[in-house]
Amino acid sequence: MTHHTRSADAEPRSRAVPATPDPRPGDSPPDGVPLPEQALPEGAAPSPGQGLPWARVRAQGRPEDRARPVDRGQGRGQGRGQGRGQGRDQGVALEGGAEPGGGLVRFAVSSHTLRALASTEPSAEGTRLVRDVRRSKRLLLLRAVLDAAPGAEAAERWALLEEAERQDPEAVRDVLHYPATGVWAEETLRRLHAPQGPPPDLAHLGALAVAAALRAGIGFKATLRPVGGRLALPTLGLLRPDRPGPLALTERSWDSCATLPLHALPGGRTALDDLDPYRAPPAAHPAPVRPARRLTPKGHKRWDTQWSGALTLLERYDSARADEIGRLLRTVVPLGGGTRSSGATLPAAAGSVLARAQAPPALAATLVHEVQHGKLAALADVLTLHTADRTPRLWAPWRSDPRPLEGLLHGAYAHLALAGYWQRAALYGARGAWAQHARVRAQVAAVLPVLRAQPQLTVTGREFVDGMAAAERTMDELPPPGDQHATARRALERERRAWCEAHPELAAFVQV
Repeated sequence: MTHHTRSADAEPRSRAVPATPDPRPGDSPPDGVPLPEQALPEGAAPSPGQGLPWARVRAQGRPEDRARPVDRGQGRGQGRGQGRGQGRDQGVALEGGAEPGGGLVRFAVSSHTLRALASTEPSAEGTRLVRDVRRSKRLLLLRAVLDAAPGAEAAERWALLEEAERQDPEAVRDVLHYPATGVWAEETLRRLHAPQGPPPDLAHLGALAVAAALRAGIGFKATLRPVGGRLALPTLGLLRPDRPGPLALTERSWDSCATLPLHALPGGRTALDDLDPYRAPPAAHPAPVRPARRLTPKGHKRWDTQWSGALTLLERYDSARADEIGRLLRTVVPLGGGTRSSGATLPAAAGSVLARAQAPPALAATLVHEVQHGKLAALADVLTLHTADRTPRLWAPWRSDPRPLEGLLHGAYAHLALAGYWQRAALYGARGAWAQHARVRAQVAAVLPVLRAQPQLTVTGREFVDGMAAAERTMDELPPPGDQHATARRALERERRAWCEAHPELAAFVQV
């Protein structure tokens, strides 16, 4: 069985194993921003000679199955992961220009890939799908911004991006698909379609173009206006001009001005972003998590130590997950002080995790947990998993408040991966790992039947949950010693009864 999805572009890969109003740290990531219909112009395929890829949508199946690739059902009383059609094999094939040297492509999610993703275990096809979906969504979002932006300046900035792309496609790809670029693009699109609110930050498109041009090594001239005496250049860092006012930039600016480079974490694949103004939603949006201010050299060193320790543990206990994290995680954003959550994921910032400084064992677990949210968010962008609204009525053992179906599904998925990680760590002799595994697995085992019983699951969503349940059952092959699992289940049952007493009006939703 094949589950049809859509992608703007893809490229061969040899191996591999979405600004938001309400991020939910440690559980379900928040909903993204629905794009207007302008995001999907008919016939918007690349014109001859145009290097940067755009996309067009060709509907398949019934008219009611024509869902926008990034539409999460916002504004229609639906939750994320929903579309307009619930058919298992209906959907939208999105065609678009691949990166230079590629052609128009479309892809579909097979049952094998769906179940591989449902297990949370890293797989080449799952990682490829997640990356392609992220790229497709980002290109559509940028196209929508460019179409809606008034005046000629945006076109001039884009022309510089195209020139840089002809010289160094990889550099431009990294800038456009940088996690913070997604937050900027969603916020800008929101403001472009809300004229009564604050003006859109279209000047940041110039910063993207300059960053790409600098990385591509092409000659250029551009004038940008720093904010607060700083000019943020995504993937590079900050320029600090010596005088206020507009700043004339050339290919020599990064070497001739005072700079504050983006901090690369040990290992070379992930950056610690404490500089980009769009590394998290703007302050105007209420959110329970906020990024830390710019770190001191001592703070960077502390993160280097903790990151290196976490990677060492991941590579020792679960090398496949370590590799997956390296492939799917572009940036880590330090959380500010006073944040109780150990981590959070923002769908707008695909490829990024917000995390607080913590000991290596805890940081390793946080990375495993949060990367799963990013994987499931990408899958829900192209497959309809459920049709539930966001009414919080379900018990989640890892939280005290009721959760909607979307939140419970995300939480169970992330905790399933944690249960597998702690089981592997325990087999390597990690102290306390068996107890962690038993506790987390008991939580997942209690939730899976509740998820399976939800009538709002689509056929695809039910297959996904069944794949999660199958992965949980395989853990029986290597049970914890003694009665740790039974002890964890008894403790969880006490917590469930206490929760039902605190929420008597929702007790019926806890039972299967």
